[in-house]
Amino acid sequence: MKSKLIGFAAVVGVSLGLAGAAHADQLADIKAKGKITAATEMHYAPFDLLVDGKYEGICHDLFTEVAKELGVEVEFLDLPWQSILPGLEAGKFDFVNAPVTITAERMKRYNFTLPIGNATVALAKKAGDDSISKPEDIAGKAVGSQKGSAQLEQLKAFSATLNPPADVREYVNIDEALADLAAGRIQAVANSMPLMGYASVQRPGLFEMVMPPFGDPKYFGWVGTGGEDSKTLIAAINDAILKMHEDGRLKAINEKWLGTAPDLPTSMPDVK
Repeated sequence: MKSKLIGFAAVVGVSLGLAGAAHADQLADIKAKGKITAATEMHYAPFDLLVDGKYEGICHDLFTEVAKELGVEVEFLDLPWQSILPGLEAGKFDFVNAPVTITAERMKRYNFTLPIGNATVALAKKAGDDSISKPEDIAGKAVGSQKGSAQLEQLKAFSATLNPPADVREYVNIDEALADLAAGRIQAVANSMPLMGYASVQRPGLFEMVMPPFGDPKYFGWVGTGGEDSKTLIAAINDAILKMHEDGRLKAINEKWLGTAPDLPTSMPDVK
């Protein structure tokens, strides 16, 4: 299957032709074109990352398999996280294959797929920092998370229970937060448990996980537009996800990137 990677500047050029498109049946339109255009931010390892300019990660591998099941090619777009959900609503692409935390508020606005990852919040600290051994130890410390993320909101809520609260700092992407952690400008980073675990495994002398995670269990899903137009597309993608549960592809892809496979529900979880 041919995958094409387009940077943000190129997206601006093609978006005019895509913006405003509305279809009674998005799946039928995608099959007629023979291609689905999916957007993510490629700076969220291990779900999405660029390696020597090549898009890789859990979401790349999973969605490539989904496109095979749909019988279409996939075109991946690399966009800043803050522009992805607004871009979907504006019709600039077909679908969001970024790992988006499933929340009740977002479900009012978008159609989500079944879970594709664990989004429960966990902390990473600098390796050897004995001042943080549990989540409560971030009281009064500088902690970074990604602007616009559900994990940031959960960090803020958790911080408000501490005395004193943490000094919560917002970053454009999680790579910037980890860079500040490595440089000692902040003392911890909060994000999804898989992402923090991946950072710790990849750079064991630099980062360590802080366990247990905090907050309610959360899950990542992929996102289609709200309303009726995307429902057939979401149903077809859910069928592909369930098929990958059954034939082992979902487990194998997770083990490739995480060293283990999270226990993911095969029906839509109750969310808050």
